[in-house]
Amino acid sequence: MKIVQISDTHLSPAKSHFNGNWEPVRAWIEEVAPDLVVHTGDVTIDGADHEDDIAFSLGLIGQLSMPVLTVPGNHDVGHLPGSHQPVDAERLARWRRLAGPDYWGRDHGDWRLIGLNSLLFGFEDEEEDRQFRWLEEQLQGRDGRQVAIFAHKPLFVDDPLEGDTGYWGIRPRQRQRLLELFADAEVALHASGHLHWAWAGEHAGTSLVWAPPTSFIIDTLERPMPGERLVGAVVHEFTDAGVSSEIVRVPGLVNHVLDPIVEEVYPLAAKKKVLVEAAQ
Repeated sequence: MKIVQISDTHLSPAKSHFNGNWEPVRAWIEEVAPDLVVHTGDVTIDGADHEDDIAFSLGLIGQLSMPVLTVPGNHDVGHLPGSHQPVDAERLARWRRLAGPDYWGRDHGDWRLIGLNSLLFGFEDEEEDRQFRWLEEQLQGRDGRQVAIFAHKPLFVDDPLEGDTGYWGIRPRQRQRLLELFADAEVALHASGHLHWAWAGEHAGTSLVWAPPTSFIIDTLERPMPGERLVGAVVHEFTDAGVSSEIVRVPGLVNHVLDPIVEEVYPLAAKKKVLVEAAQ
């Protein structure tokens, strides 16, 4: 089985800055001809507050000739408590109505594929508990299948024992619970996006892959992270022996840089940067 993972497309009918990269991505995916495409979130620029962004983006992704599974990103359903767009019932309901379940499980031969809504982790509420209980059931009932998990946010950025990295990773309490579940189930792969960096590594027997964005990289707006800045995708090959993952620079993509256009695309992020610099 071959799966193409794409991430962080950041599509929008109103803010079309990165829409031009969709056609080269679509054409490349058709040429690769995977059995399945998994999108690991930030499908939209601002689906968290604009229904049109979700409908428009899903319309483009629906042009693909093979099945597509999607998990939401923070720009699709919101982020942590205290952020300017926290995940709430309205944002979740909008995504579920337009895009379908925000977490899911699918069996393909000897593999169980699991998609998680990583934006629910950190609230310590019923939505978080419900997804954890569901995940435990999915892992316990895998019936000998190998497991691959797809989510928007990585488990950690620099180290599995790191503290709270806020915007970027999973909070320590939830991360530890996930790592314990993954170890018990011998999860083969955790594939994510979100960071706009491409990286592959391993922790406790689980392969970790950060898919590059198809949209833009970030220069000095955020700190350097492990891996490489590039726009592209990932090809995962699943066999009885395990999974291999290749990070690919997709031909024809424009390597957009967010920094010069952040005030147009994400004005709140630009404002935050100015405030941080002023405080230094």
